[in-house]
Amino acid sequence: MQVHPHATTTFSSMADLHAACVDLPPPDDATRRAIATREATLTKPAGSLGRLEELTAWLGTWQGRAVPVLEHVRIVIFAGNHGVVRQGVSPWPASVTAQMVGNFSAGGAAINQLARLADASLTVMPMADLAPTDDCTTAAAMTTAAFLHAVTTGYAMVGTQTDLLCLGEMGIGNTTSAAALAAALFGGTGRDWAGRGAGLDAEGVAHKAAVVDLALARHAACRNDPLMAARALGGYEMAAILGAVLAARHQRIPVLLDGFVCSAAAAPLGRLHATGLAHTCLSHRSAEAAHHALARYMGLDPLLDLGLRLGEGSGAALAVPLLRAALACHTGMASFAEAGVSGRT
Repeated sequence: MQVHPHATTTFSSMADLHAACVDLPPPDDATRRAIATREATLTKPAGSLGRLEELTAWLGTWQGRAVPVLEHVRIVIFAGNHGVVRQGVSPWPASVTAQMVGNFSAGGAAINQLARLADASLTVMPMADLAPTDDCTTAAAMTTAAFLHAVTTGYAMVGTQTDLLCLGEMGIGNTTSAAALAAALFGGTGRDWAGRGAGLDAEGVAHKAAVVDLALARHAACRNDPLMAARALGGYEMAAILGAVLAARHQRIPVLLDGFVCSAAAAPLGRLHATGLAHTCLSHRSAEAAHHALARYMGLDPLLDLGLRLGEGSGAALAVPLLRAALACHTGMASFAEAGVSGRT
């Protein structure tokens, strides 16, 4: 697997990061054609495995392998705290972020069980020592230096010995940041993007929407600049996800995105490059009300719809066995000639 020249870059300026976001390798169309040629010989009607066939082609196109593999599947969770929590946007205290990081390390969270089931390694990266960002209703969430450091950290977490990268997050208050970033990137108000998050009631959602509107008003000048919007409205863990998605594209590694927060974190790359998210697949549509709209704006069609709203990469992990099933069919099925089965007349 070739490593893109940006693979060891430390982003020292927003201009450097912008350049890396628009200088992206294309898909391997020759590999896609080779996979399609084999697919046409297998003992089934053409297209009868539906999206499973598309998933195999997607994996191989970005791995650059006519016979894709899923030997090294990695799940990476980035954790971060948000200053906007001070505005009362979550029923949970910010201390839960650190407590859940400890739970991940002890093997007691849902993602630990799902990673084991998916036969995937699991890495948890606390960002900024879990210090909160600034409150995005009163200041930019991150300084330029802090934002670039977080993006670089996420970028560096992606190793070349990875066949599939699954991304997730943990951070009390981050659905508020994600709602604000989505509104800045795609339009609308807090009412369009704010949802229940980790368990708000209707009054709490209305307050959260008002907080999002405050943040949007404070940073109205960032709406036409996806990276500045990510810096002003996002979080350390969201910036790291953006960096990881970018590194995966430069290294031609397919990516499974998790839910609403993870999608919003990756969205700036799609806004900066027309096919910036072509190497990603959306694992599921979460129960967060705005995720359906966000997926549509991003041009991503979720694989699963299970009513999940947990985060921590849970949906991405659940989609891994589905990819393994797609690959098993493509590589294990006999051709018409091998099985002695007559083809269509």
